[in-house]
Formats: sequence, structure tokens, C-alpha cells
Amino acid sequence: MPAAPSVASPVAPFTLACLIAATLFMAALPIILYMRLRKPLELDRRAAILGIGVFALFAMLIERGVNDLMLRVNPTVAGWLQNPTVFVIVGVLSIGICQEVGRYIGMRWLFRRASRKESAEAAASPSREPNALAYGLGHGGAELWFTGVILQIQWIVFAWLEDTGRLGSALSGLPLDTLMRIHLLVVSLTPAAAGVFMIERGAALVFQLGLSLLMWRGVRRGSVAVLPFAIAVHALLEVPAALSQTQALSLVVVDTIYVLLAVPVAIALVRVFRRDAQALQATRKG
Repeated sequence: MPAAPSVASPVAPFTLACLIAATLFMAALPIILYMRLRKPLELDRRAAILGIGVFALFAMLIERGVNDLMLRVNPTVAGWLQNPTVFVIVGVLSIGICQEVGRYIGMRWLFRRASRKESAEAAASPSREPNALAYGLGHGGAELWFTGVILQIQWIVFAWLEDTGRLGSALSGLPLDTLMRIHLLVVSLTPAAAGVFMIERGAALVFQLGLSLLMWRGVRRGSVAVLPFAIAVHALLEVPAALSQTQALSLVVVDTIYVLLAVPVAIALVRVFRRDAQALQATRKG
């Protein structure tokens, strides 16, 4: 198939610079947070690694496998999912169940390990939340990279190819309608797209930290109800994004909702971990 002609309007250099800067910043954010908080909060790198592994297994493999099963293997379910309401409900529950079951299993392992390493009383101390933060940075950081940074890098490459007039030839193996959609999306990129990316991925990281803290506290107290509660919370957080995919909500409305939700959660997290750092500092001095 001959290469489609390149669209005449290239991506503005300032737009490309904004996309690159936003991607680099968000890629580094979970790493910087971990390195900055590692010593003050005595973060355990194994908890962060566990968070990365749980996300990779339960979100990237199991969740995607379930989605492929519903959309491609089972035509009956795939037909039901054509209904926007069913699509939203099934989609958000799939995300919530897969990720929170994985988080619950990971947190139980961390709690048992903490109980063996120290005493059960020390492990259950309400003033210590380092496992939740380290795990959340791993889980949320993996989500940021797998579902944000890597995809953003792909669009940056597409924008660079468009700027040099080589996008059509580089993607000549794609169907023509898919290729033209990519052309239209690339040339419509603006500096605002970098801001949207940072808002969405930043809010997602805050929510993952909040869910990790919620799950850790529930597991620490021996609560079985924390799992269905976390699934429900996670599913509700996914509803605005799912509604945007069905064109029921605009991107501006979705981003506004996430900002309004993420800001108070971030403030609460800062207070919790600041208190934790102060408790550790007092212990060291004592």
C-alpha cells in the first residue's frame, strides 16, 4: 500500500517541547518522590517492587486478558458491551476488581512480613504507614509508566515524524483509515495536551497512594470488608474516564472532577506521612 501523504501542518516546536517536558517530569515523579522520602520515612524498596509487580500482573496481564476475553472471545458479552451503560459498569468493575484483589494480596504479604520482622504490636502501630507509601509509589508509578509515559512517548515520536514529514511512510503498514486518524490526532496536539496528561496521570498517582493507604489500614486491622470497599472506591474513580470514552462527558469535565477529588486526597496524604516522619524523627532522638 502506498504511503499516505503527510499532512501539511507540522506540530509546533513549542507543543513538542511541552509534551517532552511533561513526559519527562511525570516519568521522574514517582522516582523522585521515593528517593526524597526513602530516608525520612524508612521506605522499604521491596514494598515498592511488590507494587510494581502487582500492577504488572493484575492490571497489565490479568485485567487485559479479561477484557480481551469479553471483547473478542465471547461474542455475546461483546454485544452487551455495545451498550454504553453496560460498557461503563463492566469496565470500571473490571479495573477495580483486578487491581484491588492484587493490592489486597500484596498488602497481606507485607503485613505478615512486618509482623515477623518486628512484633505484632509494632507492625500494627497506627503511626507507621511506610509500607502503604512505598507500595503505592510502586503500584502508582508502574501505572503512570505503563499507561501514561510509554504511550506519551509514542505520541511524541509520532509528532516528531509528522514534523519531519515521515509519519505516513513510517506507519504505511497500518490501514488507511487508522493512519489518517493518527495524522489528525497528531496535528491537533496543543500545549494544553501536556497539561491534560499531567493532570490525569498526577491524579491517578494520588488515587493509587490513597487506595494503598486505605488497603494497608484495612489489612492491618484484619478487616475483610476493606477489599469490597476498595473495589467500589476504585471503580467509582474510574467512572468519569469511562464516561469520557462513551462521549457522555467532555475531557474538560473529567479533568475538573479528578482535580477536585485529587487535591483533598493529596492534602490528607501529606498530613499522614508528615506525621509519620515526625514520629520517626522523635523515635530517633529518643
